[in-house]
Amino acid sequence: MVLSEIDRRLLQRCIHRKPHAWEDFVDRFVGLVVHVIRHTAATRSLRLAAEDEEDLAAEFFMALVRDDFAVLRRFRGESSLTTYLTVVARRVIVRELLKDQARFRRCRVSGEAAETAEANRRQPESRLEDREEVQALLRLLKGSEAEVIRLYHLEGKSYREISAAIGVPENTIGPTLSRARARLRRAASQPAGEVSSG
Repeated sequence: MVLSEIDRRLLQRCIHRKPHAWEDFVDRFVGLVVHVIRHTAATRSLRLAAEDEEDLAAEFFMALVRDDFAVLRRFRGESSLTTYLTVVARRVIVRELLKDQARFRRCRVSGEAAETAEANRRQPESRLEDREEVQALLRLLKGSEAEVIRLYHLEGKSYREISAAIGVPENTIGPTLSRARARLRRAASQPAGEVSSG
């Protein structure tokens, strides 16, 4: 995707230091930067405090401003501005995490928690936060499906732990969760009394 007209104008306004241009730029891209920070930290099994995220975001934006917006001036418009900034943000964040390892090491997820976090990152299913939603789903299910839902959503077990607990292959747990969630969505969209168990 090439550079959009909106981003091209915003870029030019920043480089030429037009009024409010920098504030508009930060507002437009701060969400992207926070996402890159969290993703980069997660791939390194780091849990960042809110102030760490803010510091890393500030460092990224400072990198853009340095040397009269040199990083932005180097952008050639051969990709979207979002793609370019994602690459720049990742480099800045990795550099900062490596530079200040002592600071971030204390936030490192340890032992079993790291294994669970890694397993959960690979899993496509998001956890249901609402216990009532989980209970409604359990009422629709039987046998191993219900057990998988209970262990995953109520006890927070990883795929590996569920596999060991109920003796099913680890690679069947994701599809089981997907089927169960689809069943819950179907049930929620049907009038009472029309829910099938299959």
